[in-house]
Amino acid sequence: MLEFAQETKAQLVRWMIHLRREPFNMAFNLLNPVILLIFMGGAFQGLAQDSVGGDYRAYLLPGVLALTVFGNSMAGGIPLLFDKENGFLLRLMSAPITRVSILVSRFLAININTSLQCLIILGLGFIFGIRIATGVGGVLTLMVIGLLLGFGVTVISLILAFILENHGDFFAILGISALPLSFLSSAFVPVDSLPVWMRLIAWVNPMTYTIDAMRSLILSGWHGSLLAQMAVALVLFDGAMLWFGAKVLRRHLA
Repeated sequence: MLEFAQETKAQLVRWMIHLRREPFNMAFNLLNPVILLIFMGGAFQGLAQDSVGGDYRAYLLPGVLALTVFGNSMAGGIPLLFDKENGFLLRLMSAPITRVSILVSRFLAININTSLQCLIILGLGFIFGIRIATGVGGVLTLMVIGLLLGFGVTVISLILAFILENHGDFFAILGISALPLSFLSSAFVPVDSLPVWMRLIAWVNPMTYTIDAMRSLILSGWHGSLLAQMAVALVLFDGAMLWFGAKVLRRHLA
């Protein structure tokens, strides 16, 4: 167990060094959330005020957080795929280390990066005058909810890193997944205002439960029923992805 922890820590340090050496990468990842809050939030502020019952930027903020978590987690496996393409991953798997540490270290790096970006976005929301109704406890809960969503999505990303042959396919999947799933949720408008077919998809989309729980924490306060629904939905999603990921990744790590 101690050796596993040391191996994971050493590889995590490697990913943190990568992150420190690529500050523009984090800045670029924050560009879309900033654009959504500044431009989309401003453009629809007047139009959406009646339908969402208040400040549209505050209403939009949970969707921006969930989209950030999804995008970062979904893209998290790309560096592993680059390692596979240049042969480094094969050398790493040939080293006398626990192969699970490769996945755990990458998983931790993805979620540390995502948590930092979410805190920055919350700070940006504060600049726009958005206040978290549940206070500091709500901020911590928002981070936990983001980690719950990010867990399952990160597993999907790690699976893709091992089963895809080149990064072009990965970028294609990334490009066609984030935005449609955002529109097929409550990220931008209430689910009840969506067409029936979109509403049905939204109710099986984990992002919907994530966003609704986050929105209640930001706009109104603690709602046990929404938090419970979110917890059940995300635990089921994470459990299903973990079960499927264990089967796939065990075969590829062998």
